[in-house]
Amino acid sequence: MSNKALCIGINNYPGTHMDLSGCVNDANDWTQTLKARGFSVRTLLDAQATKAAMIQAMTELIAGGQNGDTLIITYSGHGTYQPDIDGDEVDGLDEALCPYDIQTRGAALTDDEIRVIFAKRQPGVKLLFIADSCHSGTVNRAAPSEPGADAPRPRFMPMGNWMHEDRMPRTRGGNLATHTAVQAKVVSPFVGALFKQEGDLLLAGCQEGPNNFSYDAHINGRYNGAFTYYALKSLKTLPASATYTDWHAAIRSYLPSASYQQTPQIVGNVAARKRKVLS
Repeated sequence: MSNKALCIGINNYPGTHMDLSGCVNDANDWTQTLKARGFSVRTLLDAQATKAAMIQAMTELIAGGQNGDTLIITYSGHGTYQPDIDGDEVDGLDEALCPYDIQTRGAALTDDEIRVIFAKRQPGVKLLFIADSCHSGTVNRAAPSEPGADAPRPRFMPMGNWMHEDRMPRTRGGNLATHTAVQAKVVSPFVGALFKQEGDLLLAGCQEGPNNFSYDAHINGRYNGAFTYYALKSLKTLPASATYTDWHAAIRSYLPSASYQQTPQIVGNVAARKRKVLS
């Protein structure tokens, strides 16, 4: 058995006017923590985390997993969605992650693409996703805060900040839609890619559905995702026998808070939730 991880952190999104501050710190913090716990870790930061590089790194991680191995992916960056083109989404939207080159290349990493990658893994591989991003909102929400502002910034990128007008949703009159309705059942790209019967597990910074956000935070003089900061803080206090259910409960003792109105979630079957943390 071996433990391997991929940690992705993207602050810089060229051409979008939606840069973040804490995602690279998140990825480095996860990398340091996981290495200390015996994981072999690959890290992609900013310009390293293009869509092609993310696909390659995820593919190689999954391909290298054998029965009994634990694989972890952490992602800190923007989430988004785009119009569904294959008809498999009830709300007509594909949920997606935002690579470094999302605007310059014009392509997000969708839940459909992630699921194809994960479907190739070997039986008996334990998969954990830690997602500090958000995947709900509308095209005119989550505008960036002013430079230097103290207000936390949602890790959600509206379609209008990266997608070409030709692909944007339109009203019945043919005009660009000023907002896109998001149904309560919207899910993150990681949720859509989970194989729950195989024991996949997701720890995410916020609940699914409209107007739920993970926040870029400034805590104790340093930028982090609020979820990542408290996930790592609580991890240090857990006993060796702690389960993922225990870890989630410990994180929930910090979030939501008055400063960060986000509710972390855990998704997975009962057996996966009862596994020992990071094992």
